[in-house]
Amino acid sequence: MSLARTLAPPRVDLLRVAELVAPGSRVLDVGCGDGELLRLLVEERNVDGRGIELSQQGVNDCVAKGLSVIQGDADADLVDYPNDAFDYVILSQTLQATRQPRVVLEHMLRIGGRAIVSVPNFGHWRVRTQIALLGRMPVTESLSHSWYDTPNIHFCTIADFIALAGEVGATIDKSAALDPQGRPLNPIWPKWAWNLLGEQAIFLLHRRR
Repeated sequence: MSLARTLAPPRVDLLRVAELVAPGSRVLDVGCGDGELLRLLVEERNVDGRGIELSQQGVNDCVAKGLSVIQGDADADLVDYPNDAFDYVILSQTLQATRQPRVVLEHMLRIGGRAIVSVPNFGHWRVRTQIALLGRMPVTESLSHSWYDTPNIHFCTIADFIALAGEVGATIDKSAALDPQGRPLNPIWPKWAWNLLGEQAIFLLHRRR
């Protein structure tokens, strides 16, 4: 079964994330929601998958799918995981909702041999245009909540995340900026073009020893 047939329709970054995970790996999906990505990885990549999710409804949805997921808070509970417990730790569209993004990323890099992070891009031209012309906080497909009910508390751009990776001593092994249809932008484009035109981005990182 192909990855494309598993999710119909997929959230645009999930298939891209799954493609970065080696088959048979040990994976921790942080903020796994209803388990859509974790189930994809278990079924298509044959991973030994675990999840941590804040909402009880999300945990219930995951357990109903037969997934191994516990209730927990990325900000508070990642500290309890031992070093190198997983091959990959994934945080998909969740970093901006954490209270301490840098600390969360540092724990991910400690717990896993590699970290995969996807983030919405607050530097996209549509976001900039809404702020500049309308003078209001933007609402887009990837930033779909109004300012007063958004779970996102730390907006960042692609450039911001690249800078953060450097600050925590991480090496970016692979990265891709995606357009609204989930198609990767040209990899040879400069990062400022990704920052302007990418609606979201995915990064595969490892910590420098």
